[in-house]
This record gives sequence, structure tokens and C-alpha cells, in this order.
Amino acid sequence: MSTFLYRLGKSAYSKPWYFLAAWIVVLGVVGTLLGVNGIQSSSEMKIEGTESQKVLDMLAKELPAAAGGQASVAFTVPDGERLDTPERVALLQKAIHDVYSMDYIINPVELAAQAAAAAQAGGTDPSAAAGQTAAAGQTGAAGQSAAADPSAAAGQTGAAGQSAAADPSAAAGQTGAAGQSAGAAQAAPYGPLMADGVPVPGVMLSADGSIALFQFQFTVQQTSLPSSVPDNIINTVTEVEQAGSGITAIPSDSLKSIPAIGSTEAVGVVVAAVVLFMTLGSVVAAGLPLITALLGVGISVGGAFALSSVIQMNDITPVLAIMIGLAVGIDYSLFIVNRQRRLILDEKLSAGEAASRALGTAGSAVFFAGLTVIIALCGMLVIGIGFLSTMALVAAASVLINVLLALTLLPALLGLVGEKICTAKARAKSTDSGNKASHGFSHRWANATVKYRWVIIILVILVLGTAAIPVTKMELGIPSGASANLDTPARQSYDIISKGFGEGFNGPLLLVAEPKNPSDKISMQTLGKLVQELQMHDNVTLVSPMGVNATGNIAIISLIPKTGPTDTETRDLVHDLRDPASTLASGNDVTLGVTGFTAINIDMSSKLSDAFPLYIGIIVILSLIILLLVFRSVIVPVKATVGFILSVLATFGLTTAVYQWGWLHSLFGFDTGGPLLSFMPILVTGILYGLAMDYQVFLVSSMREAYVHGRHGNDSVVHGYDLASRVVLAAGVIMVSVFAGFIFAPDAMIKQIGFALAFGILIDAFIIRMTLVPAVMAVFGDKAWWLPQWLDRLLPNLDVEGDKLIAKLHAESDMK
Repeated sequence: MSTFLYRLGKSAYSKPWYFLAAWIVVLGVVGTLLGVNGIQSSSEMKIEGTESQKVLDMLAKELPAAAGGQASVAFTVPDGERLDTPERVALLQKAIHDVYSMDYIINPVELAAQAAAAAQAGGTDPSAAAGQTAAAGQTGAAGQSAAADPSAAAGQTGAAGQSAAADPSAAAGQTGAAGQSAGAAQAAPYGPLMADGVPVPGVMLSADGSIALFQFQFTVQQTSLPSSVPDNIINTVTEVEQAGSGITAIPSDSLKSIPAIGSTEAVGVVVAAVVLFMTLGSVVAAGLPLITALLGVGISVGGAFALSSVIQMNDITPVLAIMIGLAVGIDYSLFIVNRQRRLILDEKLSAGEAASRALGTAGSAVFFAGLTVIIALCGMLVIGIGFLSTMALVAAASVLINVLLALTLLPALLGLVGEKICTAKARAKSTDSGNKASHGFSHRWANATVKYRWVIIILVILVLGTAAIPVTKMELGIPSGASANLDTPARQSYDIISKGFGEGFNGPLLLVAEPKNPSDKISMQTLGKLVQELQMHDNVTLVSPMGVNATGNIAIISLIPKTGPTDTETRDLVHDLRDPASTLASGNDVTLGVTGFTAINIDMSSKLSDAFPLYIGIIVILSLIILLLVFRSVIVPVKATVGFILSVLATFGLTTAVYQWGWLHSLFGFDTGGPLLSFMPILVTGILYGLAMDYQVFLVSSMREAYVHGRHGNDSVVHGYDLASRVVLAAGVIMVSVFAGFIFAPDAMIKQIGFALAFGILIDAFIIRMTLVPAVMAVFGDKAWWLPQWLDRLLPNLDVEGDKLIAKLHAESDMK
């Protein structure tokens, strides 16, 4: 490998325009595909095979009219005032009528009238048909868009009551069920907004009259809507805020797209540029890693977007590719450029020869480091979760492209720069200083870690062990409006709905009842009894029957819990409802399925929690195998893996304390704690493992190189540390800076991922690799490189340090 990369570097250095032209063509192809296919992304995250997804799939098949997405708008007036004054009602009526008149919006009044007309023409009961249509018209958003917009899901509340108000015949078709739950409904602190004695379709009013909730459904999912539709809706509903009305309209966050990233990410890149300049000593040298990283991000993210019309992509996927692409792209190029400069300054090689040797030595480490990250990311495919697999593949592609750029484009750029890579000042300083640099801070730090190794080992274990304690209380979920910042539409909508209608209205559940005997039907009497028993549950606020399908074997019910969507009590309620042995199911001889935002959240968190131990096991096995091949040692892989597990646990402990418990929330730019993103532990573990092994490879390979070249015991540890620590330190600072820039992104999910990656790198690079590793290596001494003879013969020699290359070059030099 090292010999091949040496030749590749020599070719790229001497013929830079060929390689540069090749990458320009690749960039052009990506740009062309992007222009032809466009950009398509979705906020949808679903996991096939879960209980909630099975219910959604069944509903899509049985009630295709329910396939559209949903949104909501909350209207408020100052405390002590009411919305149902004639003037304000007139404004609301006009806005709502205008929304229902738009394309892509379902008008429930027209829908019910069409159903009644069709039923009369077919000779069936019009009231029953109207009830079925009302159900079909309002169930789609319960699950299919709930994951994307929990506040919009609140609009499902009281769906049966609202459709009945829009069409009295629908209510007649549900008298058996609705009558038995009428007492509970009337006791609720809300009701329909009335205009001239007639309910306004789709609008509920709080008991004090200060809050109204308007929900509506689209004919398609939000991701298929023209961008003008949400804008037109917002413009229409905000017209009620005309001077003197006192009304404030707050659209749900599904109507207001929040950018996943903001301007703070650029700060991380600026810090990286400063660190590069300080490490490499010149603007030219510092600019090369930035150029390759930015080009790598452009190609990988552009390529992902170019394929987004074929492969469904979540909004977070490209952001993750940007995060990882910037970090590894800068670091990999930094390792190679730094090695080239050291060869020029320390061994007085020409820039061309130094570039070729740097690619053969540091380039080999870059290749295996990148391969480690790619393998760790692709390991997520074993979990079998679609959106997570897409994230992993796009991120892995970003790493692969950056590795290829570092091994091909970077030496070409070095060829264009030539001897200017090192300034005359740097060369003169190197000549004057001789070996004094070896006695700098890194040398003293390495000696200290070796001297006080047992103290350091104990302290690191105690500190990180303490930081890991909150992991035992970690709760997973999908961040909802409850944990959004106070100034966001999501949080304002959540708080207003909670105030006017109860916190449970932010996470309604959609129940689907089917007879246990497939040949049986669900009568209106059975539905009424089921609704009445559901209403008696301790954690239920309101139960509304939404109708029975045309064949009579599926009944749909809307249920509002008393507790919020992320509360433990709501999760317990979902489990109770699904229990086939419950009195509710067995007493009515039905099977209950549960879906909606809350149910999807619970199922997703459960599936990912179950998959996490499996993924950790995969990571541990991969770590041992890869490091065994790279270092040809038994102790080094075990030590590295144990250190990684310790850093991961500490990372998740800190993330739990900050984002779940709310510690130091103002420092990190958020207002309220909440559950951690359900797929964050798996995602972060894979990324951190790959990046941690980068530092392991670059740092410990230098120690092994010192050992192979004749240094032993603590001397090999200190010498190897002294050679690699400067660049590892710079790489760690760069990665932390890049990831930390995402902590202040507008999207709550990106915030958590950015924090976990930034602090994970901080812990692993500076505490584990640069402090604990030399201490442990000093404990074992030369025994750290022990390998059984039979295993030594069995394993291939990857020559990561480039020993064979150096020996070959020396032999060729002697022959001359």
C-alpha cells in the first residue's frame, strides 16, 4: 500500500493538471445531475415493521383518501379577551374559508356533501357514509405527517365532533358511539368555534375563548406540495392580524421550514483555518486542507442531493455529510501536508520527494483511518432501519470522497505549489533550532504521562466514569415542541395548545380497532361501548369515534391523552392499549392498533434502543480486528477499544445532563431540556468510533514506528508521542471546532448531534488518546507490541508506517 501511494503521489505531483481536471469533471457531473434531478428531502422518519407503521400501512390501503399531510394554525388574543366576538369571528371565518378554497386543501364540508350525495345515489345510509368519509378525511395526518409535525397532529383532536358539526348527517351516523361519549366531550374545557349558531369547520375554541385551533388536511404529503402553498396559507391566516384586531396567528412548524443549519457553522471553519495556519505556518499550506475539504463536501452533498429523487433522504442526512466531510477532509489533508513539511524541514528533502513520501507514509494511515470510519458507518446497515442506513451511506460516501481527494487531488495541489509549501523563514528556523523542538511542551507532557501513569489512569477512569453516570437515566425520543426554544413557532404552538386544550392535544393517538375474528364486523354499538370504556381510562382526556370503513371491519378512533407526547405516562398508555390481553380488547373481542406521532416516537425509540447493544457489539468486534491488523498487537486493540467505550459513555452522560436535564442550557443556546434524539446514540457511536481510531492510528503508529526503528520502553512512547502529538492536537481542535459550530444550529436534532460529536472528540482525542494512551503504553512497555508467532504469520503485513517503502528508497539511494 505504501509503495503504491508513493508512486501515486509522485505521479500527481509531477502531472497535477491531469488530476485537477479529473476532479473538475466529477464536480461538473454532480452539478449537472443536481440541475436535472433537483433537490428533494423530507422530514419523515419511519421504521418499517413497527406496530405504528403497520397501522399506517393498513390505513393507507383501506382509506387512501387519508394519505394527505396535515397542518394547523393557532389563533390567540391577549389574556382576558375572547376570539368569539362578531368582528373577530368574521375575520377568522374569512381566513379559514380562503384556506379551504386553495388547491391541495381538503374542504370537510364539501367532502361530507359529496359522500352524502354518493351514498344517496347508491341507495346506502347517507349518515353512515358521511361518517366514514369524515374519518377518511382526517386520519391521514395522524400518522403520516405526525412524525414531521407534532403540533399539526394536535389538529386531529375531536375530529369526529368537528366533522359532525360540518355535516349533521355524519353525527347521526355515529349516534351510538358519540352519544355515549357526549358527557365527556361536553365536560371538556373547549368546544367548536361558533358563527351565527353554526360551528366553523375544523376550528376548536378554548374554554376562556382566548385560543382557537384550526386544523386542515392536504390532498398530498407536505413534501409533495409546491413551495407556494405553505406561503399562501401563512399569508392568508396572518391577514387576521390586521390593525386593531388583536389576533395573533401562529402557524405550525410544518408550514414554516426551519433551516437545519445556520450561520454559526462558519465559525467552526474559521477556527479550523486559524488552527491550520498556526500548525502549518503559512497561508498557502493552511489553505490546501480547506480547499480539499470544501470540494469534498460539495461533491458528496451535491451527489446525495442529485440522487434524492431516487433515494428518499431525510433533512438531517446532508447536514451530517457536511459535518463529517468538513472534519475528516481537513484532518486527512492536514496529516499529509504536515508530514511533507516535516520531511522538508527535518530531512531536507525536495518538496516533490517529500510529498511522495508523505503520501506513502501518512497517506497509508489516512487510507486505513478513512476505511475504519467507513466500516463503522456501514455497520449501521446491519440494524435494518431505512432512514438510518441512508444517513450512514451518505456519510460514508462523504468520507470516501475526502480520502480520495487527500490521496489524489492534494498531491496535485502540492505540485502546483511546489517549494512554496515551506517559507524561507520556516526553513531558516528549522536549521537554526536543530532538535530543540523535541523538548517542547509535547515532550514534557509525554514524560509527565509516563512518569505519573498510574495516577493519570486512575484519574481518567474516575472523571469519565463520573461523567457517564447520567447515561443510566437517558431517555430517547424525537424532540417535540415542548423542548423547542421559546421563540420558535413549534414551542409557541405547543404552549398555546397546552394552555387552551391540555398538553395531551400535542400528541393525540389514532386507534384502529379490528375484530379478532376476520369474518366479524364492528357495529356502532360495539364502537360506542369501546369509546365509553376508553374514556374511563385514567390517562385519557377525550375519545372521539371517527367512523367505520365501508366493509365494517375497521373502526377508527381519535384519543387524546392527559399527558404530553414525551411523558412516561403516555408511553405506558400506548402499551396498555396495545395489550391483546387487556380487558378493553378481550371484553370487546377486538384488536387495537395505535399510531400517531406519540406512538411512532415510542416505537422508534424502542427499536433503536434494542438495536444499540447489537451495534456496540459490532463496533467492538470491528475495532479489535482492524486494530489487530494495523498494529500487529494484542494489547493495543484491547486498550484502544476499552478507551473508546469509556469516552462514548462519558459523551452520552454529558449529553444527557445538558439536553435532557437542561444543565447549562443557556450556554448552549436552548431553553428547555427533553428526550435525546432516538437515533443519536447509534449515529454518534459510529462516527466517534471512526474518528477516534483516526487519532489512535496516527498517534500509536508513531510510537510503533519509533519501536520498530530501535527505540524501546518509555523512550519509544515519548518519541512517538512527540512526533505525532502536534498534528493530532491540531486535528482534534479542528474537529471539535467544526462540530461545535453545529451546536447552535436552529434544528434541535442537529444541536444534539453537534454537541455529542464535539464533546466526544474532545474527550477521546485529548483525554483518552493524548493522556490515557501514553500512560497505558508506558505500563506495558515493549510488551504492548507482543503478538503470538502463529498469529504473526497468519496476519498480512499492511505496513501502515511505510517501513518497507523507506527501506526500498534507502536501498535505491545506496545503489546510486
